[in-house]
Amino acid sequence: MTQWVFTFGDGKAEGQSSMRDLLGGKGANLAEMSNMGLPVPPGFTITTEVCTWYYANGRSYPAELRDQVEAGLAQIGVLTGKLFGDAENPLLVSVRSGARASMPGMMDTILNLGLNDVTVAALGKGSGDERFAYDSYRRFIQMFSNVVLDVDHHNFEDLLEVYKERKGLTLDTDLSADDWKHLVGEYKRRVEEETGAPFPQDPREQLWGAVGAVFSSWMNQRAITYRRLHAIPESWGTAVNVQAMVFGNMGETSATGVAFTRNPSTGAKELYGEFLINAQGEDVVAGIRTPQNITEVARIAAGSDKPSMETALPEVYGQFIAVAATLEKHYRDMQDLEFTVERGKLWMLQTRNGKRTAKASLRIAVELANEGVLTREEAVSRVEPGSLDQLLHPTIDPKAERRVLATGLPASPGAAQGEIVFNSDEAEAMKAGGHKVILVRVETSPVDILGMHAAEGILTTRGGMTSHAAVVARGMGKPCVSGAGSLRVDYAAQTMSIAGKVLKKGDVITIDGSTGQVLLGEVAMLQPELSGEFATLMSWADKVRRLKVRTNAETPADARVAVEFGAEGIGLCRTEHMFFDEERIVAMREMILADDEKGRRAALAKLLPMQRSDFVELFEIMAGLPVTIRLLDPPLHEFLPHTEAEIAEVAAAMGADPKKLKARAEELHEFNPMLGFRGCRLAVAYPEIAEMQARAIFEAAVEAGRKSGKPVVPEVMVPLVATKAELDLVKARIVAMAEAVIKETGASLDYIVGTMIELPRAALQAGKIAESAEFFSFGTNDLTQTTFGISRDDAASFLNPYLAKGIIEVDPFVSLDQEGVGELVQIAAERGRKTRPDIKLGICGEHGGDPASIHFCEMVGLDYVSCSPFRVPIARLAAAQAALGKAAAGQA
Repeated sequence: MTQWVFTFGDGKAEGQSSMRDLLGGKGANLAEMSNMGLPVPPGFTITTEVCTWYYANGRSYPAELRDQVEAGLAQIGVLTGKLFGDAENPLLVSVRSGARASMPGMMDTILNLGLNDVTVAALGKGSGDERFAYDSYRRFIQMFSNVVLDVDHHNFEDLLEVYKERKGLTLDTDLSADDWKHLVGEYKRRVEEETGAPFPQDPREQLWGAVGAVFSSWMNQRAITYRRLHAIPESWGTAVNVQAMVFGNMGETSATGVAFTRNPSTGAKELYGEFLINAQGEDVVAGIRTPQNITEVARIAAGSDKPSMETALPEVYGQFIAVAATLEKHYRDMQDLEFTVERGKLWMLQTRNGKRTAKASLRIAVELANEGVLTREEAVSRVEPGSLDQLLHPTIDPKAERRVLATGLPASPGAAQGEIVFNSDEAEAMKAGGHKVILVRVETSPVDILGMHAAEGILTTRGGMTSHAAVVARGMGKPCVSGAGSLRVDYAAQTMSIAGKVLKKGDVITIDGSTGQVLLGEVAMLQPELSGEFATLMSWADKVRRLKVRTNAETPADARVAVEFGAEGIGLCRTEHMFFDEERIVAMREMILADDEKGRRAALAKLLPMQRSDFVELFEIMAGLPVTIRLLDPPLHEFLPHTEAEIAEVAAAMGADPKKLKARAEELHEFNPMLGFRGCRLAVAYPEIAEMQARAIFEAAVEAGRKSGKPVVPEVMVPLVATKAELDLVKARIVAMAEAVIKETGASLDYIVGTMIELPRAALQAGKIAESAEFFSFGTNDLTQTTFGISRDDAASFLNPYLAKGIIEVDPFVSLDQEGVGELVQIAAERGRKTRPDIKLGICGEHGGDPASIHFCEMVGLDYVSCSPFRVPIARLAAAQAALGKAAAGQA
């Protein structure tokens, strides 16, 4: 019989931390903490396999599940001395989701389950606190109704606010037992009005409703969006954790909180967290009440007048510090902890590896290695390569004037500026329109995930450092200021105001997520310096990686940035980008529109010195590192004049009739230019173009070599080759130019000629093509287009539904399609090596900066990847992790 339910509690468990695929991250870690003897409320986990079954079988459950759940409830009852549904001594439980990858706030939670009109009285009697019992009941009604019965939160919040206003009360904690009794009645009436049925009183009906809701929440829109943004497969499913309730809302000796064993923003080795006295867990992360600091040092730094946990609950604080240290040592990583204190007794509700900024990730990894907790190789493996993008965000220039509007909490570091928007739909729309925006909310909720993704940064008026906005922003690498309570947001008027100053939608502000400041207008920014822990970790990464990392660059600025980021050469210089300059486009158009070779050569003679000077500068910047230069590739229509004024300008330069030029432009029009007259086809039809470019390359190599004293070995790449015959024809012109330059200059010249593999036919014919090509560079952008038969410029309209329906797991233009396009790369690599064992193999499409694609390149044994300058650090780290992963796989 399949085991669908795993129990834990009282110092033992049926699971352990290694079982996260089956038990989810939360369930696996609850089992591990229980096995460690830490104070964990007893409970059980319904496995992720039930979630898979649930969706595969029309949202139904395996036959054995009900009995196993009953046995789990009985086990909790034995350990707590309580009985689920009992009228005298009722067991109450929490029901929480728990996917194997942390998805904070994306799925549903229900607390206090098992309360009804009978058990609430028993809870009040047993606890000696009727107010606490009815507070818990109203919380349960609100959560259960929202999650299971689909009654919106605002129904209950409106009732509560109206009642508090009528009674002259400010805080929820001001309400008495009688107040909560009254509101419980109102809440139940509202549920019946909204659903047409009374609020369910049967605890087992409540339990199965909650379990079904958690499984259903795996497919809610915010969870789907989160999975897509973080590349989490739908097939993983979620577990459900059912656990005995412990109560942080039982008076002044009870509390609830969230903490990190190190600072998740900076990585500093200091306890970082917040708690609330007389509250339940949702109160901390929801931003409903302003939380208090755990440590006295943090309280003083924050300037808070509310007591820290260290002074308010000193004995519990001491226990918590010891548990936090134990868990960090056990997991060998910074931990994110959730805890509850029930009448002076500490209970641990969760531990997981904490989400952190890239800056913190680097510092924690390096410090744990220096402390001897990790090896350097393990430290390299701990940092997510994609997160390094965060380090490239600008910070505010310390010399800049700061017109401070308000100060909140520094929830996620970095600075951002943009136009104010007040809802997520507007943020998405304005981003799509080319605007940079700051999303301003009273508080964010999981439904804001797409707007947060679209925004440059996030500003909230409520919430602490562990609020939804803070956690999600840190995970995304977005600057965030939370809890800026002096700001007033009016959604209806679309305004934000402070001290009489009113800002409206579209006004520009700057937020500093490192200080918590909200600033008026645009403020000068500085690019970060990548030193310290970054430099240390990257040096460790460079020692273990095998793949070389080059850059895609054709401007001196890009080349310099790439070298600063550690690029080991240029893997793709797109020469056509050099022709769009205002001074050059006219000569380029002259060349294209000329109707004979003589006219083309006259125009090319104007372009030659421009190309040569470009290449000289690139060769000098790269200082002897390899430079791969691709001959002219794009469709000619990209260069053609379109307006009457542009045609007149070219006609004047050529001394030609504008009407004749217009007719020539129309003659060159193509229905599908990306599959048209481009790439090596240009060089076959007009060999003089390839000759000019080859001459410019070789003359520049000689000049740069003489200037620097270092030999330059250019790599000349012929694009869009489908046959060996094409390559042979173009290569002959390249070789002829090299020989001419050698003869004219008397210099020795080393170079290699290769091709870009970007057509399926070229991949399949790689063995023959390698007879002439000395290197292959896989142009995976076009190889993806031609393999799938889709244009990346037009694919979004149907790729999004494909992603939503699970037909494909990731956009093939973002991460390499390893099964199809990847197989063509593998075939070409194997066939090319068979013909020419020393052939150099690289990749220069956008996939060269994608960590998953880099792992594939390591597996296939390519020599290098090439990516945009700002992704070079990401590629260096991903290449190291790929090498370590391959080594580990080889040892296994």
